[in-house]
Formats: sequence, structure tokens, C-alpha cells
Amino acid sequence: MLTDTGASAHARMTSPSAVSLAGDGPLAALHNRALAVTIPSMGAIMLDPATSHADENFRVAAGDAPGEHQGPPFMDGDLYKWLEAAVVTKDPGLEAIVADAAKLIARAQRADGYLHTKIQIAGVEPLAIGTDFETYNFGHLMTLACIHYRATGDDTLLGVATRIADFLAVQSPEKVAECNVCPSHYMGVIELYRVTGEARYLELARTLLDLHGGKGGAGTDDNQDVLAVRDQRRAVGHSVRANYLYAGMADYAVETGDEAIIAALDDIWDDLTSSKLYVTGGCGALYDGASPDAGQDYYSVTKVHQSYGRPYQLPQTTAYNESCASLGLVFWAWRMLLRTGDAKYADEIERVLFNALPAMVGYDGQTYFYVNPLRQVRDLTYPLRRPGDPKDVTPPPSDQRERQEYMQACFCCPPNIARVSAELPYYVYAEGDDELWIHQFVTSEVRTTFNGVPVTVRQRTDYPVSGDIQLTVEAERPVHGRLRIRIPGWADTIEIEGPRDRGYVVLDREWHRDTVTLKIPLRPRLLTAHHFVEEVTNQVCVVRGPIVYCLESADLPDGVGMEDVAIPQDASITVTPGSGMFAGHALLHVDAAILPCRTQDLYAELDQTPARPATLQFVPYGLWANRGHGEMTVWLPLIRTVERSVA
Repeated sequence: MLTDTGASAHARMTSPSAVSLAGDGPLAALHNRALAVTIPSMGAIMLDPATSHADENFRVAAGDAPGEHQGPPFMDGDLYKWLEAAVVTKDPGLEAIVADAAKLIARAQRADGYLHTKIQIAGVEPLAIGTDFETYNFGHLMTLACIHYRATGDDTLLGVATRIADFLAVQSPEKVAECNVCPSHYMGVIELYRVTGEARYLELARTLLDLHGGKGGAGTDDNQDVLAVRDQRRAVGHSVRANYLYAGMADYAVETGDEAIIAALDDIWDDLTSSKLYVTGGCGALYDGASPDAGQDYYSVTKVHQSYGRPYQLPQTTAYNESCASLGLVFWAWRMLLRTGDAKYADEIERVLFNALPAMVGYDGQTYFYVNPLRQVRDLTYPLRRPGDPKDVTPPPSDQRERQEYMQACFCCPPNIARVSAELPYYVYAEGDDELWIHQFVTSEVRTTFNGVPVTVRQRTDYPVSGDIQLTVEAERPVHGRLRIRIPGWADTIEIEGPRDRGYVVLDREWHRDTVTLKIPLRPRLLTAHHFVEEVTNQVCVVRGPIVYCLESADLPDGVGMEDVAIPQDASITVTPGSGMFAGHALLHVDAAILPCRTQDLYAELDQTPARPATLQFVPYGLWANRGHGEMTVWLPLIRTVERSVA
């Protein structure tokens, strides 16, 4: 169970506890590959002192081994995220590793509850340097502890987490607030409150959120602390820090109904989804930049990195889109969904799960992207750094960037990818009062209750190849209850009768042994962007259902580059089933045009040679960069048909 909001005063639903995925659709394939390959292979890296030193740092801090701290200060959190993924697998071998790790983590904890291997090994003062990521690590430990306790009943890690929270509670709140970089601890402390029922943890969350921001000119947009949280209205700064903050605020709103925080979240959400979100679910356009946005002081900009840009500032080749940021969007959207029951939040979760998330990890299940552009080109004249590389490593050529198995300088994204992939079943459904919410479409089974009667719901579908979905409901005896089935925001319609409520079809009736069928018509569509998105002006991208498609050089004729391809306004698009790595997907064959417009000069006169036709295969963006080095693009120029009248 991801989040236990069953007793939360302002939640409409909570995570299910008994759900499983099946079939060969994209989500099930990603989930199964995570269980079989991603999590075990990543564990071998995390537990190998010659590679990551993540586990070894705890041995040194506990006094079990000599040595120094190695790796970034947030490596503790990387290990916690991997352990969370391992817990969810319910694999006996991994469960034993988690049990041993829990004991090691408990041994490393100081008597006063403090736990951060870098600081303890160095023997320096805690909470003295804001960028040591202490509260970030604390938050991930708290989340791990709650999930571990729910899954196993073992309270070893829960005890560690409560002692950390109690340590924070007796520190100067202002001092803790200065160490809120990548603030996962808001989510962690509130989940501790849910598990333990101890009101002091909710009060601690309130205190810390009250002190996040409000610094004015002494703050930075990068850390979202120029304005107090209740005064913020824009998605600004470092996109991972931002989305973790907004998810924590949303958690607090689920528990308290804080109207000022809800108003802030609603405006920030609208700002993001209307002007700063990539069509793939990517978040954080900029490698580096300068921002005046939070305080709207155009004479006093602050440096930002891995960051949201200005409205509509969405470059393609140089898009940053850190993997952790899109996953942070899922955490935030999930908590907004729990409180509101509004399908627009499930729509954005779907966008990430079907596009951004699978692109982060290779088809091999053990290589990863930290940065996720929407265009990759050859012969770029400047390097695009890979954040996981040490400073002395030269980035590869622009069309040879590939996923990496291990990122020495920064391995934060892969364990985040692992835990979300492992937890995918828990984003498909949610339970309410005698009702089941169906948020995502994937062959699966969930067990719930209506009015105390056990109910099993099975979903069968080959989505997103087709939009045909069958739901089988089996109740132990006839019982009244409700199914709420999401209507995707991109869909023209959904073929099922029933009243609509905030983007869901509501089936309110008696159930026993029943079957419900529905159809979501799928068709290839060409999307355009707002004219302020300069890099894709007069361009289109190809989508079908929730899937964003891309063109790779592997599917281009010899001698043709990405810059040579355009899509006619009336292009015919043929749909065929995928196979191999594309199994469970539809492939698109687009009647495109090859343009003679290539130039090596900065500017050149247009070549008037007519375009020639070519039928090109487009593949899901989530599976790009699995067929060798090459170019890729999501957006392509549009050729419009012009009708001229004859005088």
C-alpha cells in the first residue's frame, strides 16, 4: 500500500492492499521486468562496496567496518529507495536482504535518533549545511519504514523512523527548515502520522511546512523558498525539489483540508500543466538558468538548475527532464487525486507511466537515463553533460548518449525508477467507501469489499493497442457498491452508459457475478503546441491514446536525417501491432515527406526541390534508444495544405 489514507479526514479514497498485474501490456511488462531484472541487478550494485558504497557507508557508521564515507550525501536515500522497491517484490531472497539491512540501519542510528552516514562518519555537527540532504534522506527512510511495516509487520525500520522524527521535533524548527533541500520528509512525516496515529507527527509537518519559504530576497526559486508555501502560485526552480514539496503539501491537505495550501496547489498545478509540462510527462526544462518568477522581481534573478523554466520554455534537444522529477509529479498527482477524485490527476499519472517512466529504463531492465530529452541529434557542437558522470568524464557525442547501468556521481534516479515500477499495481485502483476507483487500464485483479462483503474485480484488456476493456465483478454475495471508471482526458468519448462525475463514469448498483464492457476509441492524432513554445512552432507530434510516438534514425532511409522529415497535414497513418520489444504496443506507419532543406550554414536560401513521399515507422517514445545509437525526435515540421482560389 503506497499511502494509507483510509482514516484521512479529507481523502476520498486510499491505496488498495491486494492488487496484481497480468498480461503483456506495457505497464505489466515494465512491472514484471522490474521484479525480475531491475531490482535484483540494482541491489547487486547498491550492496557492492567496490561500486556504490551505499551499504558500506552504514557499516562504517555503525562501527562494523573501518573506512570513510564515499559517494554523494544523498546516497543513504538512494539505498532506502531501493530497499522500498525490494520490499514490494515480496521475494524471499530480497526480503532477507531487507531484514539484514534494517538491522544494520538500526545499528547505525545514534542514540538521539539522528541518522546520516556522511555526517556521522565525519563526526561533524548535524543540520549545519543545507545541501547535505539530511531531511531528504530522512524522508525516504520514513516512507520505506511505513511500507516495510505494512508489508511485513516488522517494526525495526518503523522504530528507526519514529526516532528520527522525534529527533527533528526537538531541534530548532528554523534550523531544520534550513535543511529542506529535496524535501521528501514532508511526505515521510505525514505517512508516519498515518501509520502510528501520533498527532505530534502531523504537527511536526505543519511546523516544517510553515517555515518552508518566506525568505524573500534571501531565498531562491531553486529551492522554492522565496515565498511561503501558502503564497506560492507557480511551479519554479529545481523540478525534483519542487514536486517533492508540492507532494508534501498535498499530503498535508489530505489530512487537514488546509484551504490556503489547497489554493496554492491548485494554482501551481494549473501553471505546470498549462505551460511547463512536456507532452511526455517530462518536468524541468532547464539544465541551468535564472529565474525571477517566485517573487516577480525582474531586477533580482536567482540561479536555477535542473529546473522549471519560464512559461512555455520547453526546449527539445536540451530538455533536462530529470527522471526523479517526473516520478515526483506522480507522487504529487496521486495525492491530489486521493483528495479530490478528479480524473485530471489520473490523466497526468497515465502520461508519465506510459511515456516518461518506460523511457527512463532500457528494455534490458538495468540501464537508466537521468536526463530525458524529446530530441536527440547528431553533431551537436557543444556537450550535454550527464549528471551521473564524474567531472573528469567527457560526455559522449550528441547522438550516442545512452542509458547507463551505474552513475557514479549521482545514482538517485534509478532506485526511484525501481520503486515506482515495483509499485505500479497500486496506481491502477483505489478504494473508497463501498466503491472501487479504476484509474488505469491494464489486465489486473484487485480484491476489495463493498459493505463488508469481499469483492474481486478482474480487468482484461490489451490497452493501449485497443481501448476494449472488460471488467468482471465477483462478490461473495449480492451487495450494493460503486465502480468509478476514468474517462481519459484525451478521449473523444467512452462507450459505456452511466452518470459522469469529475471525469469518471459511476456505476452504482447491486453486484454479484457481473461483467461490464467498455470501449475507449483510439485513433492516431497530430498534436500541436501553443505558439509560445518556440522550438515546436508549426510542428506536430504523433500520439495514439496515452502513447506519445517518436521517430528514430533506425527507421529512416539511408542518407536521411531528422531535419529532412516533415508530416503533411493530411498524412495517412496506419496502425499495426508491435512485436519483440514493441509487444503490447501499436506501431504507427506515417506517410511523411522528405524535404531537401538541409544546410551546414547558419542561414541559406531555400532549396525549391519538391518534397518526396516516404512511409516511416513511428515507435513509442517510452521505448526509444533501445536499437543502437542514433537520432530521435518527438516533434516534426508540419506541411499544411493551402487551397488557393482561382480569380
